[in-house]
Amino acid sequence: MKAALTALGVNADKLDIVIMQMVNLVRNGEKYKLSKRSGKAITLSTLLDEIPIDAARFFFNLREPNSHFDFDLDLAVEKSSQNPVYYVQYAHARICSLLSNLKSEGYDAESYNINDLDILDKPQEIELIRQLAALPNEIDSAAKAYDPAKITKYSVELATLFHKFYDVCSVKNAENEDIKKARLLLCKAVLQALRNSLTIMKIDCPEKM
Repeated sequence: MKAALTALGVNADKLDIVIMQMVNLVRNGEKYKLSKRSGKAITLSTLLDEIPIDAARFFFNLREPNSHFDFDLDLAVEKSSQNPVYYVQYAHARICSLLSNLKSEGYDAESYNINDLDILDKPQEIELIRQLAALPNEIDSAAKAYDPAKITKYSVELATLFHKFYDVCSVKNAENEDIKKARLLLCKAVLQALRNSLTIMKIDCPEKM
């Protein structure tokens, strides 16, 4: 390809090629027997007949290009926390539901200021804020390394930290109004970060699940 570009008078340095390793398809704990030599392979269009496109995009970007990957077809359609794309999308939907419920009670995160977060000091809150702050660097690093796996890993970690925060730090029944507003604003920030991460990979951001 670089030789062809050079022959056409185009700077070949503008083309960077990322070599992908083999992807093994797994079902019921067993690998499909595929072969490059015999031409026995499964096309992406055939794969999409069995799994959602969101799962395909997320799963194929779970590993670095230079690493082998076992694509679990059963896990890709499973609606549980074991399925990473479902886990991340569920966190997004969970926050949407929370924001909607509290808005109906007169609490609107859109009207709060980022300085309101200064009151938060629990470990789960601090971890979440640090993870949010890391997103720009993760995007920059992923782009420079041609490694979208950095984004999927980031989104799974963010969803994990949010669920931990949600289980320990009550938003609706917070200790006082100031903390309630601060936690609500933090949830809004997590929602935006999840949405940004999923949108980069062209994965749906459901508001209900």
